[in-house]
Amino acid sequence: MPYVNIKITNEQVTPEKKKALICGVTQLLVDVMDKNPATTVVVIDEINTDNWGIGGETVTEIRKK
Repeated sequence: MPYVNIKITNEQVTPEKKKALICGVTQLLVDVMDKNPATTVVVIDEINTDNWGIGGETVTEIRKK
């Protein structure tokens, strides 16, 4: 039973985009690893940009530049 955890910032992520990610990752595991889609779990965690840092700065600060 594959378990995939996708972490993304919570910016402009529509339900349609989330569905596309879940379907695409599931299909990738079917195609590459011959996994059963019925037992493949995909979880999307949306992280506030204040809680995501790159190079010592939050993504919020980076986006303001």
